[in-house]
Amino acid sequence: MPRVSADQLAARRQQILDGARSCFARHGYEGATVRRLEQSTGLSRGAIFHHFRDKDALFLALAEQDAERMTDIVAEQGLVQVMRELLSSPERIDAGWTGTFLEIARRGRTDPGFRDRWRAHAEALTAATQERLERQALAGTLRDDVPVPVLARYLELVLEGLVSHLSMGLPAEHLNVVLDLVEGAVRRR
Repeated sequence: MPRVSADQLAARRQQILDGARSCFARHGYEGATVRRLEQSTGLSRGAIFHHFRDKDALFLALAEQDAERMTDIVAEQGLVQVMRELLSSPERIDAGWTGTFLEIARRGRTDPGFRDRWRAHAEALTAATQERLERQALAGTLRDDVPVPVLARYLELVLEGLVSHLSMGLPAEHLNVVLDLVEGAVRRR
């Protein structure tokens, strides 16, 4: 039997995550049946669950990957940039972050076990946002009349509102200008 390289395993795992992202976004967690996951990934259930213990582990790995990517962007460019990328994504709900983000929010509301497992990732995103804002405060570019944790919470709430807006298929025109306003609201004048 031929050996599979670590690169091949990583590529297969990523193929599964990419297909699962699309499936969870289209059908939600409950609607993402094993059959739909097979169709979306182009792989058999055996191949999928060779890499992930079960559907819950697959969804959590996908959510973790998206959270890490978002945290990296926040650390480098800020939470508003995450929002801009959500807005400019051609995939929006069908295969992008928006669908995953919505499903995370829904599962966090309805599944206490998932909420507990997810909390550390949510806290990492909040910490990255606060650290970025603190660096901006030290550089003198952040408004100083509102505490950093309040500004971080404000940006998180705007993100959640944007995701909700996009998920309902509401018009996206003018949202880039809205994000300019949000960015301006946290900057020193």
